[in-house]
Amino acid sequence: MTHTLPLPRFDHERVEVITGRRSGLVIIVALHSSVLGSALGGARLWTYPNWSDGLGDALRLSEAMTLKNAAAGLDAGGGKSVIALPPGTQLDAERRRAAFRDLGDAVESFHGLYRTAEDVGSTTEDMLVVSERTEHVVGLPDAVGGSGEPAGPTSIGVYEAIRATLERVTGSREVHDRRITISGLGQVGSRLAVRLAAEGAVLTVTDVNPAKRDLAADLGVDWAEPGTEHLVPADVFVPAGIGGVLNNDVIDALDAKAVCGPANNPLAERAGADRLASRGILYAPDFVVNAGGVIYLDLVAKQLGTKAEVMDRVAAIGDTVRRVFDEAESRGVSPLEAAEGLAAQRLADGGRKPALAH
Repeated sequence: MTHTLPLPRFDHERVEVITGRRSGLVIIVALHSSVLGSALGGARLWTYPNWSDGLGDALRLSEAMTLKNAAAGLDAGGGKSVIALPPGTQLDAERRRAAFRDLGDAVESFHGLYRTAEDVGSTTEDMLVVSERTEHVVGLPDAVGGSGEPAGPTSIGVYEAIRATLERVTGSREVHDRRITISGLGQVGSRLAVRLAAEGAVLTVTDVNPAKRDLAADLGVDWAEPGTEHLVPADVFVPAGIGGVLNNDVIDALDAKAVCGPANNPLAERAGADRLASRGILYAPDFVVNAGGVIYLDLVAKQLGTKAEVMDRVAAIGDTVRRVFDEAESRGVSPLEAAEGLAAQRLADGGRKPALAH
């Protein structure tokens, strides 16, 4: 009997799947494309039912990074790495360190075609461990002269994308008195909540971790029970947690004018973009919206501009979102198709003519 793994289509340049010799964990590095330059994408430490689920995640996320980096106007390809934890696995400090040293060896085997960084489940301190085995890592801690945590720049880019989205659906980019729902209060979602609440948004938040309810209380904003947040009337629904939350049932019940958030791959199926459009809900593509962190990491690592100039590039994500909306409207397609088309054109040009220059 044969078994077919539930994986996306395979058009990657190179994928390595190893068992870490120190940690004994399955480590996956997926290089989707280096057409625009050395690939950049974070290292995810996550629990999966089977290692093949981690492989599927790495393949999907690395492809998304190719689109993200192309759309951001970066001379960087797309890649991703995954450290797959079996269910119930708890890493002590020694085994965690071993895992990231193993990851460093795997990254080094790509000879500079892939650079890693922190991602879901990993930290800048973990990247410092990776740097013991390879120089092809960005986002090291501030204390050692690195660029530090990219969640701040990511949240700034998402904030500007939300303003661009509000402008399209309400006529004004101001967040004051606008109804915004944030689903997921991690590093980026929490930063967004603090800023939007301070600017007078009518905010509803939620997270699968009940301890995050304390943040809602501190900010004086509404809390929705996880799984019900999409039913709250909103101008903008902000997916900021795990991917795949926008399945058909959620889309059909979603009470929002627009979707704009930092979660990677929030659509359970690509057809969800058309389903949203059929309901008159504007969708800002995730790989455009959440590119602030990768813009920051790539440009700082390459010393392309001052910190202020780099942050100007991050803030320009709002302009990129506007261009995507304009392109979608002029072509009569979904914003997802418009953004993919613009990024694909840049890839086809080999980076010679940026499609989404800021």
